[in-house]
Amino acid sequence: MAIALKAGDRIGAPGTQQGNANVENDRRIFEFGPFVLDPVERVLSRNGLRIRLQGQPYQILEILLERAGKLVTRDEIRETLWPGDTFVDFEHGLNTSIKKLRQVLGDSPERPHYIETVRGFGYRFVAPVEVQGFELPLDATTEGPDHSPEPVREPIPEPELPPDPPPNVPATQTPIQPPVPARTAARPRYIGSAILLAGLLLAGGAFYLYRAHQQRQRLTGEDTVVLADFANSTGDPIYDDTLKTALRASLRQSPFLNLLPDSTAVKTLQLMTRPSGTELTPEIARELCIRAGSKAYIAGAIGSLGSEFVLGLKAVNCVSGAQVAAEQITAASKDEVLAALGKIATRLRGELGESLATVQKFDVPLQSATTPSLEALKAYSLGRKVLDEKGPAAAMPYRLHAIELDPNFAMAYTAVADGYNSLSEVGRAREYYAKAFQLRDRASEREKLSIAGVYYMNSTGELAKAAQTFQEEIDEYPRLDTAYGNLSSAYAGQGQYEKAAEVAAQAVRLNPQSTAWYQNLANDDLALQRFDQARQVLHEAQAQGLDDFAFHVDLYALAFFKADAAAMAEEQRWFAGHPESESFGLALDSDTEAYKGHLNKARALTSRAVASAVYADGKEDAAIWQANAAIAQAAFGNATEARRSAAEALKLAPASEGAEVESALAFAMSGGDKRAAALAQELENRYPLDLQMQSLWLPAVRAQIALSGDRKNATVALGALPARSAVEFGQVYFTSNLSCLYPTYIRGDAYLAAGQGTAAAAEFQKILDRSGIVWNCWTGALAHLGLARANALQSRIAQAPDADAARVRALAAYKDFLTLWKDADPGIPILQQAKAEYAKLQ
Repeated sequence: MAIALKAGDRIGAPGTQQGNANVENDRRIFEFGPFVLDPVERVLSRNGLRIRLQGQPYQILEILLERAGKLVTRDEIRETLWPGDTFVDFEHGLNTSIKKLRQVLGDSPERPHYIETVRGFGYRFVAPVEVQGFELPLDATTEGPDHSPEPVREPIPEPELPPDPPPNVPATQTPIQPPVPARTAARPRYIGSAILLAGLLLAGGAFYLYRAHQQRQRLTGEDTVVLADFANSTGDPIYDDTLKTALRASLRQSPFLNLLPDSTAVKTLQLMTRPSGTELTPEIARELCIRAGSKAYIAGAIGSLGSEFVLGLKAVNCVSGAQVAAEQITAASKDEVLAALGKIATRLRGELGESLATVQKFDVPLQSATTPSLEALKAYSLGRKVLDEKGPAAAMPYRLHAIELDPNFAMAYTAVADGYNSLSEVGRAREYYAKAFQLRDRASEREKLSIAGVYYMNSTGELAKAAQTFQEEIDEYPRLDTAYGNLSSAYAGQGQYEKAAEVAAQAVRLNPQSTAWYQNLANDDLALQRFDQARQVLHEAQAQGLDDFAFHVDLYALAFFKADAAAMAEEQRWFAGHPESESFGLALDSDTEAYKGHLNKARALTSRAVASAVYADGKEDAAIWQANAAIAQAAFGNATEARRSAAEALKLAPASEGAEVESALAFAMSGGDKRAAALAQELENRYPLDLQMQSLWLPAVRAQIALSGDRKNATVALGALPARSAVEFGQVYFTSNLSCLYPTYIRGDAYLAAGQGTAAAAEFQKILDRSGIVWNCWTGALAHLGLARANALQSRIAQAPDADAARVRALAAYKDFLTLWKDADPGIPILQQAKAEYAKLQ
């Protein structure tokens, strides 16, 4: 039975008379995350494996668990464990014990999953804790060899039909099984068909059509469940993988059931030294379940009886092997298999503990929530399998084939869009997100919210509406990590990094095996100038065996901030060893060389980045690297080269939003006003609702057109730029950094043209203060020069002593820029201008 913890509840210090007295009457087992603590046996285990934890760290953990969710002061801990020690000894002992305890739990003081430090006061256990217990009458105990009480359980009545034996615990495991409540007989249920009983086979033996006498071990909302592969005895391969995918879609409708994320399952299989595509038989599913800290696994089977089909589902407790629930059904024909599976999946949800209200509310028929075509579902399922084994590029043909087989398969369109997004083909992804949105009524309620959210974020660019939709998804499904992760992306796109970091951290807690959520959190910390925390986030992910090219992009940025050439070279070696991601590393190095004024090196690296991206079938990436280089060339004064490079980018990927808008800006900065204006109008028509397009990019292009040439109409430029808002600092998803802050830089130039030195200085200073957003973009280098020019302007128009102070600031800023570009290529026009201005000011 579950026992709710209250403030002040105590088991008593381990080994004390109080503790043993409580145990005799109410033995309790604490479960949190993958951990189980048995205070009587003084044993802590993780995923069924004993963990060595003794002495004061163990005692502190027990105290914190007894007061889970409540503050435990340092004084309270001292009175219990260090009553006679000096303050110095206590402080050292407590700090050492907490550190050791966190190491055992894999916790961190900065981002606690379990133990939160309340500075100046004490500690609080913040993870959800479930307490399992059962009562023993004092006269119903015997003394074992170690004189510890052992429960005498009532004999379990023999069922009228023998239950299938639980699978053996894998030989690689020595699980510690916590005590379970004494079980009472449950009334068996029969299905009146001897033919079905004889014909239905489950993996490894007969699937019985009855309920065994057992204690119903229903799940809680915090438990995770492993989905085993379907056992197919029909001889028809159409059901292989397909029914598991369908069952997953059906169970995902439930806000109560918490299926183990695919990423966690893959990682756990790796720890079991098994490949990611290993068939999850009941035996392997059970081992995976124990290792992952899940509560149960669900196994399914299908068999044929002539023209009919028999389907069965059962849920099994991972540790005890006891059956928790079971459902069976007959489908009259192949066309009715999916509908039949959906019906028993719905019934199983209720058997596992979900409320009738939510079962009824979230119960779209399976063929409507996915597809009525088994062939389309088969292709989609193969795509999921290939994705885990070989990545998104290899999975794409299967996903596209699923759409060919059923053009109304909404989930398949989303899968294709996600694949193109992960391959940096943003323009192609938009089309498929839009199609999925049009077909969202052919999906479950959960999928509808997800489809709508990603459509608003990735297709129309309505980030506020996307955030609202993801929040609605969280309200309905509060343990859905993807909703939190997507919400963090929507917030980051609006420049709301504090909010983004908060929900990204929640996504990581819900699914600590997701590289995407760690990446979101690291980027948010970078944007907030929390470099040490970003580094820790990435290292935490890598310590769990997770890795992704995006991690190395961030690690490169962190090395750049510290001017650590060796660390940057180390990341480049990683990119060089991964051809599919090599272009990102080359583009980063190109930006770094341009930041330092090494244009010749930057050109060569851009050429290599473009070639590498094209070779890896990433033409959109190639076009963006080319357009990004064009903007830098324009900013440095090489107008002809900038226009040529922008035109090449458009040839590589003419439909790419990123390439088109960056090329438009490059044309505007290099005197190609007509081409820039035409591109801007086209983008205006194509993306009328896109927040960043309408608030950042198009205003920047039009303001730059107003500033181009000799006329420099500052009034028009400033009028084209929107009012300042957090969106200005929002993350841009098609650049190698978070954002170059082009609108901020152009506003600074406009203020210079308007003769407003103080206002211009404020804009350039914003860029310098946000290196965690700008990274190694050229704007970060030229902001020093902009600040110098703004202060030089003030020194000419202000009165003494303000003029003198402005001149001193200008000289310092010029010196900063010229020091940064001390070994820059000598022929760069803007460098020659800066040197002349500096000499004149002196």
